[in-house]
Amino acid sequence: MHSKKAISNTAKSCLDRIGAINEKLNAIIYIDKDKVRRSAEEKPSGIPVTIKDNICVKDEPTTCASKILENFKPPYDATVIKKLKDAGFILMGKANMDEFAFGSSCETSCYGPTRNPWDTKRIPGGSSGGSACAVASGEVPMALGSDTGGSIRQPAALSGIVGMKPTYGRVSRYGLIAFASSLDQIGPLAGNVRDAAVLLNAISGYDELDSTSRDVACPDFTKSLENDVRKIKIGVPREYFPEKGLDGEVKGAILESKDILQDLGVELIDIGLPHTEYALSCYYIIAPAEASSNLARFDGDQYGLRKDAKNMIDMHLKTRTAGFGDEAKRRILLGTYSLSSGYYEAYYLKAMKVRTKIKNDFLEAFKKCDVILTPTTPAPAFKIGEKINDPLGMYLSDIFTIPANLAGIPGISIPCGFTKKGLPIGLQLLGKPFDEETLFRVAYAFEQNTEFHKRKPNI
Repeated sequence: MHSKKAISNTAKSCLDRIGAINEKLNAIIYIDKDKVRRSAEEKPSGIPVTIKDNICVKDEPTTCASKILENFKPPYDATVIKKLKDAGFILMGKANMDEFAFGSSCETSCYGPTRNPWDTKRIPGGSSGGSACAVASGEVPMALGSDTGGSIRQPAALSGIVGMKPTYGRVSRYGLIAFASSLDQIGPLAGNVRDAAVLLNAISGYDELDSTSRDVACPDFTKSLENDVRKIKIGVPREYFPEKGLDGEVKGAILESKDILQDLGVELIDIGLPHTEYALSCYYIIAPAEASSNLARFDGDQYGLRKDAKNMIDMHLKTRTAGFGDEAKRRILLGTYSLSSGYYEAYYLKAMKVRTKIKNDFLEAFKKCDVILTPTTPAPAFKIGEKINDPLGMYLSDIFTIPANLAGIPGISIPCGFTKKGLPIGLQLLGKPFDEETLFRVAYAFEQNTEFHKRKPNI
């Protein structure tokens, strides 16, 4: 164990690091340094953790990086925040994100884009881009993010760190400002697998305040960190290695990772997930539909932005026009359309049926294997501005992460290589429902036998 003095200095070193580099990166958008120092004095062994700006922290700005929630300070803590406080963690402010988690690049924030610490001209991934960047750059050792279609795993991959989306229902969503309620899940981002396991330990568990929370046993995830993966069967789905659309350097790193795991003793099995090709279409009906419903509450009546007008309807129109960014408006319109009279059955209901088929594909595959191995992203980090006016191109960034959200299964992304330009590449491992332990075990063994996680950006 570290001495108390050494650990109490961790918060101070984080504050120093944030002060030195955050202006370049725009990863952390709010921090009360005096509050952090007081917390560090009260909790000398507390671990610093930054929080994505869509998770409610009592009396601290929680804006979802949107103008419509400017100056909103929740009167309560999210369940995960209460758990972190009870466990002695030190909260290090709020991390930048895509507005309402709508994006894969951390560019749609009203606070401006977050920059990738490996190349500040590039995106860090999204929507938990601020959380990933803060960890990758050494501003904090760990962070909380949320994952609706890949928003923890994708930025973890593009920023060269570890990110886990737990099983849907493993972590309480109470106090998470909802994007798509049947898909959202809070999870950890960290510099290594052990830290991710420590953070998941702290936030997991049944919560009666969340109707989707599952009352299942929560193991100590750190006990699954064994450097032994013999007898574990890993499925490799052919649908995740298309001839077109997968960057050559990414594909090469994933195939090398597969060989490394095979050398460590895993059994590799070819599997099929036949409905994968419909996942993106399915997701972009379900997620915007649920977002349209969830965002209806942001109208200027009770909190956040309010524009003066002659009557209520005009006030709602002016407030929402000024408060929401382009991508938020796009998703609200798409979602409202697919839920509207005459289209609900043709779109949303059909998408839900396809979702069941995607989930069944995974359940069938897991009869043959324990873990599924895929790329996390189809390509390394792209340049800021490169896809901001190409929504379809942006949506394709999540093509390998979305199916796990539709199926509700856990997934983890770990560093597995670098491009010739020095950009990180992520390996995704998917697991059976509520079997995060096996994912941690495989991820830890891979990490212990490679050096990728030890490389740090020079910033």
